[in-house]
Amino acid sequence: MRRSVPELLLAKRNGQALEPDEVRGLIQGFVRGEVPDYQLSAFAMAVYFKGMTREETVALTLAMRDSGVVVDLSEVSALKVDKHSTGGVGDKVSLALAPLVAACGVPVPMCSGRGLGHTGGTLDKLEAIPGFSVNLPLSRYREIVRDVGACMIGQTAELAPADKRLYALRDVTATVESIPLIVASILSKKLAEGIDGLVLDVKFGSGAFMKSVEDARSLATALVEVTRGAGKSCVAWLTRMDRPLGRAVGNALETIEAFELLHGRGPEDLREVTLTLGASMLLLGAKARSDAEARERLERALGDGSALSVARRMVAAQGGDPRAVDDPSVFPRARVVGALTATRGGYLTAVDTHAVGVCGVVLGAGRTRAEDVIDPSVGFVFARTVGDRVEPGDTLATLHVRSDEDLAVARERLGRAFTYGDRAPEPVPLVLERVG
Repeated sequence: MRRSVPELLLAKRNGQALEPDEVRGLIQGFVRGEVPDYQLSAFAMAVYFKGMTREETVALTLAMRDSGVVVDLSEVSALKVDKHSTGGVGDKVSLALAPLVAACGVPVPMCSGRGLGHTGGTLDKLEAIPGFSVNLPLSRYREIVRDVGACMIGQTAELAPADKRLYALRDVTATVESIPLIVASILSKKLAEGIDGLVLDVKFGSGAFMKSVEDARSLATALVEVTRGAGKSCVAWLTRMDRPLGRAVGNALETIEAFELLHGRGPEDLREVTLTLGASMLLLGAKARSDAEARERLERALGDGSALSVARRMVAAQGGDPRAVDDPSVFPRARVVGALTATRGGYLTAVDTHAVGVCGVVLGAGRTRAEDVIDPSVGFVFARTVGDRVEPGDTLATLHVRSDEDLAVARERLGRAFTYGDRAPEPVPLVLERVG
């Protein structure tokens, strides 16, 4: 660095752009312990208010990536493509998408996360499978990607350790909601996986972190630009999260629903998002020349059982019971199951998806503290969704909970999440647009 750390903080506070080597030096000094937490916290706050240029964000992302191991998957000759979602309620796409895309010849090395706030986490869903391990050494991760075509693990201490430390500071300094810092956090981990391309599902609506389509578009654009600036191919999709995706919410229930999709069943909205993202992954992986050809290949893998075969092999390779792919009875079951019924007749015009996610967390499907233990059996299966007409007493959802007391809480909370009207709402597209 040509300037001292206080000089860099002053420059960023005043809205000046830092040189890429200055950004790298700041992160390297932080990892080595030469830049203390309070100075990097000041840097995060300056970025929150003043932003970063694309070049600065690329430099920050690569510096955080290079703070740990960058996995070498060169022994896997095919182009390797991952997918990332910004999070939602009922979003179990990755569990079906990874084996489906791998069955079409595109290896999927995936480093996923746990539930964050009201949103569910892929790792928590996978751990609902008896015996499944998301904590694998990188050597085993490489083997499974090579031999099976898909592997889904959590962030190890070796991957982008600067991100974990910086996120801990952002979490307690009110600097989480900064697009450059969000972009660097997401991409530093993804770029450390050994990928060649990345497909992004950026969600907007009541159940997403980005409530407006404008904010989601800004984040998607930044993610695509920085990924490409780092030398990787990338495309993003804006998808709606103003109602739960699919019908199931909760870790075991969502995993069962994802596997149902691989059997050719499952809700149409989940299928549409999965095929949209999967087609882009095949295009980036050079296994299709058009969206129509990519979708045809995905449909074929669903129909001929090859996606199911990859799913069983991946589960077994990661220590899980492969019967879970075909037999829902393998999963843990809730002690109490009851119904939520409609309080009046009419059309369902809206679902407060954020409230649905929070209800799941309160009942044990998510965490309010990092040390909380998740109950994988807790959750809801919706029988009706926005646009459906209901009569008083019709079942809106089946509730899977731990006690009669929790059943009463679930009925009260979820009941308030539904809005009724006398006319059906206008249909809206689930997949809004492509970015990049």
